[in-house]
Amino acid sequence: MISESVTVQISSGLETRPIAMLVQVASRFQSSIQLECDSRKVNAKSIMGMMALGLDNGERVMIHADGSDETEAMKSICDYLTKDGR
Repeated sequence: MISESVTVQISSGLETRPIAMLVQVASRFQSSIQLECDSRKVNAKSIMGMMALGLDNGERVMIHADGSDETEAMKSICDYLTKDGR
């Protein structure tokens, strides 16, 4: 398992469309991916969980990835969250 802390840099915040895109990015990987903020931890592949987390631009989030492709998964999630959702 690997973990990394990043600051969300999506100017619109994690609203419906950016959340759906994040879930799509996470779903490409076999690894388990979780996002944690303020002691709440959710499955990054769950759109409902991600919406409930309610992340906003500038907020710090801890990403946890565990599995055979965890390194690639971590890089993709970090890239998505820190490159304004591109």
